[in-house]
Amino acid sequence: MSSHTKKSQTDTRTRILEATWRLLEKRRGQGVRMSDIAKATGVSRQAVYLHFATRSELMIATTKYVDEIKGLEERLKIFQAAQTGPELLDAVVEFWGNYIPEIYGIAKAMLSALDSDEAMAAAWSNCMGELQGACQHAVDALAHEKRLAPEWSQKDAVDMFMTTLSIHNWEQLTMERGWSSAQYVAGMKTLLRRCFVKSEG
Repeated sequence: MSSHTKKSQTDTRTRILEATWRLLEKRRGQGVRMSDIAKATGVSRQAVYLHFATRSELMIATTKYVDEIKGLEERLKIFQAAQTGPELLDAVVEFWGNYIPEIYGIAKAMLSALDSDEAMAAAWSNCMGELQGACQHAVDALAHEKRLAPEWSQKDAVDMFMTTLSIHNWEQLTMERGWSSAQYVAGMKTLLRRCFVKSEG
């Protein structure tokens, strides 16, 4: 395969991902078919399937593409600086609280279609799996340091951590109650430390 052909295929793949992202946001995740994506990209439906064997594969790839465009890898460096369990709690909140506004359009689109669209559900599950991993890492660190509040098991703490950071709760505080992103991050850090970190007294 020539370098020109490889570049052409890479360009087409990127255009497909870009078109999928924009359609998901525009339609709130509803009724985005492979044929719609092909039309928006300017390629045949078969060409889309050449790059993505299934719709689920395309949706998962789209979320990863959005993460790449939004600089997810750079943002995750905040975890490298965290040295303790409480610092890891703060890092998860800071990362997620500042990242939600960047991905809110596509996140809302996926949430709106979860019950009716298996591909969307698979893509959302993939995203939430990564957040769960970060929450688990912070809770495990607290447990290892013997600083996890005694009323919590590690499993229940991770479940509560993720629920507290849900998109719905972020919407309630920032969109309904008018909190700034800085307020949200600071408030969640305080809440979660009080909830999960064992008192020294």
